[in-house]
Amino acid sequence: MIGKRVVVTGLAAITPLGNDLESSWNGLISGESGIGPITRFDCSDFSTKIAGEVKDFDPAQYIPRKQIQRMDRFNQFAVAGSRMLIDHAGLEIDPEQGTHEVGILLGCGLGGLETIEEFHTRLLKKGPSRISPFYIPKLISNIAAGQIAIATKAKGPNLVTTSACASGVHSIGYAFSDIKLGRVKAMICGGVESTITPMAVSGFNAMRALSERNDDPHRASRPFDQGRDGFVIAEGCGFLLLEELEHAKQRGATIYAEVVGFGASADAYHITAPDESGAGMAHAMQAAIAEAELDAGGVDHVNAHGTSTWWNDLCETRAIKKVFGPHASKISVTANKSMIGHALGAAGGIESVFSVMTLDRGMIPGTVNLEHPDPECDLDYVSEGSRQEQVHRVLCNSFGFGGTNACILFQGC
Repeated sequence: MIGKRVVVTGLAAITPLGNDLESSWNGLISGESGIGPITRFDCSDFSTKIAGEVKDFDPAQYIPRKQIQRMDRFNQFAVAGSRMLIDHAGLEIDPEQGTHEVGILLGCGLGGLETIEEFHTRLLKKGPSRISPFYIPKLISNIAAGQIAIATKAKGPNLVTTSACASGVHSIGYAFSDIKLGRVKAMICGGVESTITPMAVSGFNAMRALSERNDDPHRASRPFDQGRDGFVIAEGCGFLLLEELEHAKQRGATIYAEVVGFGASADAYHITAPDESGAGMAHAMQAAIAEAELDAGGVDHVNAHGTSTWWNDLCETRAIKKVFGPHASKISVTANKSMIGHALGAAGGIESVFSVMTLDRGMIPGTVNLEHPDPECDLDYVSEGSRQEQVHRVLCNSFGFGGTNACILFQGC
């Protein structure tokens, strides 16, 4: 598709490894784990007692104190992340007039689940008269994009994609498309989530989706390992500022990478399990590569969805082999979730930020806890630690319940 070129001019992250971009990245390439015991609620009766929590986050650094109580935790992450993003990108938006040239398109899988649980308990105990007028505005997923617009004065398109664990990459892909088609000059995009709550953990436990390696949390998330027993739920946000190339040049922006392809597909197979052949995942990867007008040999690194669940890791490996053929053995594959856990709708945003950092810093993060590789997962997962290597193109994968698949392809500058 002929269109405008789209570049990345800003990055921001709040993760279990750190409350900003640099601390999160440094923790990642150092092989640190952000996973530990759950502290946000009493999990004594739960099968899973570990998570990737964001630690020591102070929303008052970014949000007026009066507004904090009117925001669910995922909204607080969103506003804080957007302020860091705008600062990192050096983007100026007129506070009086704003601009319709800058839009916001975020991914969020579940929204304000913590708020729903809090007010449901209040309703049962104290009755409907005790429900706050801020209850609904705190919980709806799209309020994160709305709160960012209020904070930044960006008046362009404003919406949220909700596609389970693929939400973050879907948001980046469709933001990329809007800029490419000339609808806007720039988009704040990525993913945000905070659902380390009793209902979320008990729900995933009921599906047997979460790791129960409670006695060894740092080693619980084990993508592609024979001993993997489920994912580790996490929280946070990862945001990118995408910008039309000429617009970025005109304002003298620093360019960290170019977005060159996006692909999406559906398995049309099962509500939670991936197609065992990996065909749907493969189609999304192939679509991203095709949009970039490349062949499979043009990609040298894959940031895998790599959840540490049995079927995802196996099917993603099969999909990579299907797409790249003999070249698959030459591609480095990394799984950030081994250190940060699975942040659901925020995962693709965070991992896209790390993908761009990989290109910009010439460093491939390792995959930790891969001690006994699954015999069917036999690619180069960078299991020996982070690798200093300049890659040129990174394909970032995200797959979600319902069989939804999204892949975004970044290219170094």
